[in-house]
Amino acid sequence: MNMIVAYDIADERRLARIAKIICDYGVRVQKSIFEVTVDSGIFEEMKARVEDVIVPEEDGVKYFPLCGRCAETVEIIGQGIFTDPDEEYYVY
Repeated sequence: MNMIVAYDIADERRLARIAKIICDYGVRVQKSIFEVTVDSGIFEEMKARVEDVIVPEEDGVKYFPLCGRCAETVEIIGQGIFTDPDEEYYVY
């Protein structure tokens, strides 16, 4: 599944940890926005790792699923990069 992950983290230490976690699964396209392509099992793993770090009263993480057809219509204006959804990512 293709998705956009966006977050707003109040604490700098947690912010760095969340960015590192999500980077294990996808590509950063803006400061607090990642493009991620994972199956449902890996998605649940990523969410669990994120939930272990955030403080829900202070932080927010949103997952926006994109259908395949929607992902193909993404337009980039200005700075940005195209990320290949077929590229493989490895979680260490």
